[in-house]
Amino acid sequence: MKLTFSPSSPFARKVRIAAIELGLIDRIELVPTTATPGQPDEAYSRITPLKKLPVLILDNGDVILDSYVITEYLDELAGGGRLIPASGPSRWKVKSEHSMLQGMLDSMLLCRYEAMVRPEALRWTAWSDDHWSRAWTGMARFAGQPDLLTRPFDVAAIGLTCVLGYADLRFANCGWRKAYPALEAFYQQALERDSVRVSAPPAA
Repeated sequence: MKLTFSPSSPFARKVRIAAIELGLIDRIELVPTTATPGQPDEAYSRITPLKKLPVLILDNGDVILDSYVITEYLDELAGGGRLIPASGPSRWKVKSEHSMLQGMLDSMLLCRYEAMVRPEALRWTAWSDDHWSRAWTGMARFAGQPDLLTRPFDVAAIGLTCVLGYADLRFANCGWRKAYPALEAFYQQALERDSVRVSAPPAA
């Protein structure tokens, strides 16, 4: 299998963490890929018209899109129920938590693009502030959920790890550690895992 990725992508990091946790990372070839807004990439568009990272390319050529779907595929490949509960209320709880975290990352990425890619004269501050508020209030929501912060390391915990790591990488002065000490404690504990350390993005 091949995984398109960038070392700084929190979405690709999620899949790498999952693959390591599931013992599947040695079966995956990492393919460095750049997907830059506003720059055409015909070769990558043939793999995925969305031009998003990551995608998992199976040995038979099939392509699996979206970091969550890839993680679910890997979880099933490893026997199922390890990162995503197999059934019952806990399954929907974890999936819903992950969807919120995915949305928070989407908003953070849009803030990054607005500040770094969009021409300054065209930037929309209110729009960017609104997306940052979604990420920030999402952190507050998870800081108040001790269940997620202490239970076994599932796909939602992986997603939260990637949110906090991306905040450190791209929004180093946002103050999330001071604002949410429970999240800082969670992240420090997550950093003790090999999967989290190995997948850490390079310094900005």
